[in-house]
Amino acid sequence: MYTILPRSQGPILGVVVTGKITIDQERELIAKAEELIAAHEKINVLVALGKHAGISMEAVVSDIKWALTHMKQLNKIAIVTDSKMLAALVAVDATFAKMVGIQEKHFDRDEIDIAWHWIES
Repeated sequence: MYTILPRSQGPILGVVVTGKITIDQERELIAKAEELIAAHEKINVLVALGKHAGISMEAVVSDIKWALTHMKQLNKIAIVTDSKMLAALVAVDATFAKMVGIQEKHFDRDEIDIAWHWIES
């Protein structure tokens, strides 16, 4: 389950994930991202993950395929979570993202305002 955050505007998509994302929900998010790309060419994405956030395997595959084919349209990605494991994965992924011109950062949940400021700058 996800919610698009009200602070999302212009080329910025902010989403909070509080439950398991299904393939249908993943398709909805992809459609929203593509709508923003059509309007702005490049987008910034903030994803805040709740304690019980998850994603179906089918949705993971769809997400990876979409991301790999839309790297040039992604500018900044902020991942907000208190998970140390996800923080480590974001750090590794950020190295590869940088190679294709994407800025990616992890923020702890209590740093969500800092994450918004970064994604909006």
